[in-house]
Amino acid sequence: MPHSQTSAPRVSFLGGRLARGASPWLLPTVATAALSLAGSRRSKGAAAIAVPTTALAAGMLWFFRDPEREITPGRVISPADGVVQSIMPWKDGRTRVAIFMSPLNVHVNRAPLAGTVTSVEHIPGGFVPAFNKESENNERVVWHFDTELGDIEMVQIAGAVARRIVPYVPQGTKLEQGERIGLIRFGSRVDIYLPEGVEVDVEVGQKTVAGVTRIDRD
Repeated sequence: MPHSQTSAPRVSFLGGRLARGASPWLLPTVATAALSLAGSRRSKGAAAIAVPTTALAAGMLWFFRDPEREITPGRVISPADGVVQSIMPWKDGRTRVAIFMSPLNVHVNRAPLAGTVTSVEHIPGGFVPAFNKESENNERVVWHFDTELGDIEMVQIAGAVARRIVPYVPQGTKLEQGERIGLIRFGSRVDIYLPEGVEVDVEVGQKTVAGVTRIDRD
């Protein structure tokens, strides 16, 4: 059975599930497309904008999709859909795994382990492209989870277009592994820091699926 979710209610559209936090972008786009299509038979102006607005609305619906996932058992699973951008040892013994999310990926992020959210901190910053090294200073949300492996840090990083991160759950929330925790709008990056002694089981360039791809090795 699909993993149940209670912390992130979503909207349904034509049988599909849309991410919570999509409405400010999605509703005006879909409304504009619907109005232009409705008026296209009566007005050449409306007909002229019907095609691009409909295409944009379709793109928005695709971007904000939020499919159900069969959560993979494992100590640490990927919090994001995307591609492993880098794997770096950290000064304190941890290992940082950075996952780049393109606009084609699902942008709902999930809890990498079961545990309790001990902090959710928004840090203002810039908006350079998420694949750029300087993106580490971008607008971001830093999460800490109290888990069976101790403190786990995860960072959602906004990109050049993704200027809004939408956390779904507050500090103190108890989470199941793979539960939805937030949304990054458009292209972006998610970093997860594995504790010292936890070996990485992914490679740079490898595709990841949130809630499905295992990050660590037994």
